[in-house]
Formats: sequence, structure tokens, C-alpha cells
Amino acid sequence: MDLSGVGIWSTHLRYGNPGKAAEAAAELEDLGFTALWIPDIGGGPILDTAERLLASTTKVTIATGILNLWLNDAADTAARYASATEAYGERLLLGIGCSHAPIVDAKAAVRYSKPLSATKAFLDAIDDAPRPVPIENRLLAALGPKMLELAATRARGAHPYLATPEHSGQARQTLGEGPLLAPEQTVIFANDRAQARAIGAEWLRTYVVLPNYANNLVRSGFSENDLSEISDRLFDATIAWGDEDAIVQRVKDHRSAGADHVCIQVLTADQREFPREQWRRLAAAFA
Repeated sequence: MDLSGVGIWSTHLRYGNPGKAAEAAAELEDLGFTALWIPDIGGGPILDTAERLLASTTKVTIATGILNLWLNDAADTAARYASATEAYGERLLLGIGCSHAPIVDAKAAVRYSKPLSATKAFLDAIDDAPRPVPIENRLLAALGPKMLELAATRARGAHPYLATPEHSGQARQTLGEGPLLAPEQTVIFANDRAQARAIGAEWLRTYVVLPNYANNLVRSGFSENDLSEISDRLFDATIAWGDEDAIVQRVKDHRSAGADHVCIQVLTADQREFPREQWRRLAAAFA
């Protein structure tokens, strides 16, 4: 799998109209993005979506960012991975994560508990499957040191979400030089701060109330007031806004800190619409 360059992280490809998503995926491949990342926010058939995107493309990597381990069976996941690989080649990168207690407890039959142990157990189960998911074809959603250490030994590397370049530097130190580091970076094309905040402030608020993200941001030096108020300092650190130059610089900052591949999530005023114009602008900027 080619995970150089930049990728696109998109809820639209996962939850949008399937026909439009397939068409958009084919264009994103033509535009030169090396990976397309799809979330598993509240469960559901994420591997069905991944296979549709694989079928609509020819070479781009399709990555789950992430498959919620509480809401997916390990043996079934391994079997589905094997069948997708047989059909489309080794283009499916399985991002696996423990999600967040409020989401899991509302959806799963079991209560969220001991996420590190649960992740190890899920990895053990896919390793014990008749056709295991190769270590080099899976990543872990990892923010804290212990999960990053697990990602370095039991997966190809780590996929941090809501990550800053400073976190990328910390993650690289923990991972060491070999493992893949593929952070997500949210971006907004905006003329000024007011426009950017009008698009992104409430979106960011939905994430900082989740314990895993809140704890990681506090570890990174942000205060409880930064989180509760969505301070400009927090907003600017987690969301790259402005023109193409500002976004390209943020990706460069991640890379300078140790990231190998950065997957970009575009926010727009109407988040129901596929941001295809913005994706084209990004492709031109990174060409």
C-alpha cells in the first residue's frame, strides 16, 4: 500500500449517498490522493462501505479510521478482510480502535471497559482467525503512550485523530522510527477566524466532550477552560484554517514532527454536501 503523500478522511464517503461516494472516490484517486479514510462513528456495516469504495477505484488505499472494535466481531472482520483482499488486492488498511465510552455504552451489548485490554483481545482474535489480518495491513487508533506502544508492536503503526503536530512529535518518539504514523488533520477554507469558527467551533465541541480526546488534549497542555470555551488557542491547534498555503503548512508541520501520511478532513458550512471543490483545491495545492 502506498501511504506516502496525503489522504482524505471523509464522513461523506462513509455515510453519504453511495452512488455519489463511489463517484467521488474515483475522482479522489484520479486527483492523486493515496488513501481514502472512512469512520465508524456509531457502528454499522463499515466493511460494506469499504468494499464499495474498493470496487469504484483501482489503486488507492481504502482505510477504516476506525473500525469500532466493540461493535464488530473479530472473526467476521478477519474473514471480510480476507475476502476483500482476494477481490481487490491488498488495498484495504484496517484501522482498529476502541472508540469512546459514551458511544459504545449507547450501542454495544457490553459496557466500555479497559480499552487497552479490549484492543489486545481483538488483535488476538484476528490473529487466531483462519485467515488473519496481516500486521502490516492494520493500524490502531492511538493517542496515549500505552496505546501507541501497542500500535508499534501489534500493528503497522498508529492513526491519531484530532491530532496536533506537537502530538505527532510525541507519538513519533513513542512509536520509534519504524512504525507508520498517519494522523488526521481537520481543515477549513476560510477568509478569517470568524468564518472558520462559524463552521468548526460546534463541530469541535462534539469531540472535546469525549473523554479520550479531552484527556489527550489536557496531556498536550490545554486547560479545561480551553476545552469548555473552545478557545482560539485550541481551535487553531486542532483545525488548520485559511487558504491552501495555511493547510499545506500544517501538513508540513506534521511531517516535520514525524508523521508519514496525513489524512485531511474538510469541513464546510454545509456538512451534508460532498466538499468536492475543496478536495480539488487541495489536490492542486499538494500536486
